[in-house]
Amino acid sequence: MTEQLDAGLVAGRIAESGQVSEPSAEREMGRARRRKEDARLVTGRTMWTDNIQLPGMLYVAFLRSPMAHARITGVDVSAARSLPGVVAAYSGRDLAEEQGSLPCAWPVTEDIVIPDHPPMAVDEVRYPGEAVACVVATDRYRAADALEAIAVDYEPLDPVLDMTEALAEGAPKVHEAGNRAFTWKFAGGDIDAAFRDAPVVIDRAYVQQRLIPTAMEPRAVVATTDGDGFTLYSATQIPHVLRVMLAMTTGIPEHKLRVVAPDVGGGFGSKLQVTAEEVLALLLARRLGRPVKWTESRSEGNLTVHHGRDQLQRIAVAADRDGRIRGVRVELLADMGAYLMLVTPGVPLLGAFMYNGIYKMDAYDFTCTGVFTTKMPTDAYRGAGRPEATFAIERAVDELAHELGMDPVEVRRRNWITREEFPYTTIAGLTYDSGDYEAATEKALAMFGYDGLRAEQADRRERHDPVQLGIGVSTYTEMCGLAPSRVLGSLSYGAGGWEHAAVRLLPTGKVEVVTGTSPHGQGHETAWSQIAADALGVPFEDVSVLHGDTSVAHRGMDTYGSRSLVVGGVAVLAACEKVKERARELAAHLMEASADDVEFDGGRFRVRGTDEGRTIQELALAAFAAHDLPGGFEPRLDAEATFDPDNFSFPHGTHLCAVEVDTETGRCAIRSYVAVDDVGSVVNPLIVEGQVHGGIAQGVGQALFEEAVHDADGNLVTTTMADYLIPSAADLPEFTTDRTETPATSNPLGVKGVGEAGTIASTPAVVNAIADALRPYGVRDVRMPCTPERIWRALAEAEVTVPAQSRAAVPSTSEIAPEGGAR
Repeated sequence: MTEQLDAGLVAGRIAESGQVSEPSAEREMGRARRRKEDARLVTGRTMWTDNIQLPGMLYVAFLRSPMAHARITGVDVSAARSLPGVVAAYSGRDLAEEQGSLPCAWPVTEDIVIPDHPPMAVDEVRYPGEAVACVVATDRYRAADALEAIAVDYEPLDPVLDMTEALAEGAPKVHEAGNRAFTWKFAGGDIDAAFRDAPVVIDRAYVQQRLIPTAMEPRAVVATTDGDGFTLYSATQIPHVLRVMLAMTTGIPEHKLRVVAPDVGGGFGSKLQVTAEEVLALLLARRLGRPVKWTESRSEGNLTVHHGRDQLQRIAVAADRDGRIRGVRVELLADMGAYLMLVTPGVPLLGAFMYNGIYKMDAYDFTCTGVFTTKMPTDAYRGAGRPEATFAIERAVDELAHELGMDPVEVRRRNWITREEFPYTTIAGLTYDSGDYEAATEKALAMFGYDGLRAEQADRRERHDPVQLGIGVSTYTEMCGLAPSRVLGSLSYGAGGWEHAAVRLLPTGKVEVVTGTSPHGQGHETAWSQIAADALGVPFEDVSVLHGDTSVAHRGMDTYGSRSLVVGGVAVLAACEKVKERARELAAHLMEASADDVEFDGGRFRVRGTDEGRTIQELALAAFAAHDLPGGFEPRLDAEATFDPDNFSFPHGTHLCAVEVDTETGRCAIRSYVAVDDVGSVVNPLIVEGQVHGGIAQGVGQALFEEAVHDADGNLVTTTMADYLIPSAADLPEFTTDRTETPATSNPLGVKGVGEAGTIASTPAVVNAIADALRPYGVRDVRMPCTPERIWRALAEAEVTVPAQSRAAVPSTSEIAPEGGAR
């Protein structure tokens, strides 16, 4: 979407806001540059993994279980092996001695249950779509056709689908150790005191439905060997992490393994994974001594891309009658699926620190139980734990406002951290370094026309209009820039949060930036070029960015958790500063001056108080020529840097949504949507705009359209794009976006991250709007996705059948919510 926006219009609109600094004509920082990588990405004239063709290429297809839970009593691949074009066929037992177990890098408790997870099932299948056999053939069609010749005998076992029932005594077991993976607790303050004698207690249960990530590019893998070395090409977000984990899983020495992520067409967390197909492709290439390729179909992807969300939330809020929040208690059941994949158990815990949101309170208590079911494992999906937390607290705050008869914005004002209180250490122990919730909210309210919409809403209610207007509010913050390493270590995460970069000044004055982050559509090549151009004083066009190849970018922690700019971009800046210091030393030598007297400005080094100077490009050539270098000075202007921040970063903002709900049909349409986000200092507002638009679309998808559905036998029935609905451009309104700017103090760029903000904020804004529209009818909640059918059924089952005459006449929550309601 971003490449279609007019950069000038976007820059002009953003510059009009009083909160945002205008970019200098001489600087790249803040300039709405069109993304330089889009010329190849948008046209498809690039190297996607599935485009790779190697001599002697073979193609693999996987036979997948049609059952959710069963013992494998026999697999016969002999008939498949005899078919034309088939080179090999294997069962899981054929590979059992070498395939190892897929890794889980986040053992969140000491007693966590981490079952062995073979890439190809050997004795038992535990989710529909689990691989049980494979065929390798000379083309993908022969491989796929040969799967029909494989005979598999199954002994059906009871599926385990409901998390609550899975924890009951006597329930069928997913694994012999039981269905409880872990229980993790976290608390701050005296929660019992906060709830004791509280005048108002809101107690609600929400369902975070299971979602299926739908990246534009399906997953794909190519594995090849050149003797004792291996190269794996994969549509992955994490080439560096993948290399380490593959070495540990397959036994291939790490220094003999190269991982390449070519251009990757979207990920959103779904490619933050070590997949069965990546491991098996390597093993097959090693066995056969030939390149092996696998590319998933969309239906195959719906089955076997790790899923997202799938949580049962219970949140209780204790408050005073004036709306002040005393405390929040959260009880969470999180569906792990059949196995723990790379960061599966840690995803709900990322939300553990955010259920308090932007609010001050005296106490907080959080308990999460991870539950095994016979479904595809869950793992990180855009926002990873923080959308779930924001949804729960923002829905609960709206419920509190309704119970008190207050405007939902006013309740937020009475509880949020004020601009004067930053930095602020929350009840969850995080220190929010900067923010201004007042400014973002006031700007959003003005752009939205909040008071006018409330007046229209009252009029519609008075007239008993069958199409009711609902207004949803979401004020959010998130922790992103996944770091620092010491904090991740304290949470038992298996890796650090640092990032690495290298900057090379070439003899002709051009610049190569090598980054450990690995983009899948975020615009790194453009933003990193802008950072380097400003830091070194070179033209934007003279910078190229290299990434995604462990033989080129040898160190990195990759891309997820809105960490690329906040950690990786700052590493680029740090490497540029080291390059400048080397160049300053050379300049001082050539100008026969002290380095302390040499100043740098706009790409030129000058001796203070004189006109004598050298451009950084001239110094690059001088270093290359090496005719006159200081003693011990190596003939290069290159540098590397690793950045490990001291704190997370905390974007925030206010999103407002107006919906029109037809109470006769259940149809819901978004009438207007306003988002004002504060992502700190902005490198490229055009990229920010695109990230916010895409994030909102994804959050709206969860609110209104998307859900992975299983039948009573555990079969996934939403395996096609006809069954699993994602929003198209026709389903979405025009988003009105703007921003405020409070720079982060945790990094020298002042940036906070933007990749997940829209997804985190938008879902509660939409659902709050729907609930607001339906309150006069006694409807307190509609389970996501809020389809017309679900809205219609909620209205049909509601206790209040005659709409109230006015907003003041709406029955209180305690009157309409007998189950888990207010008291």
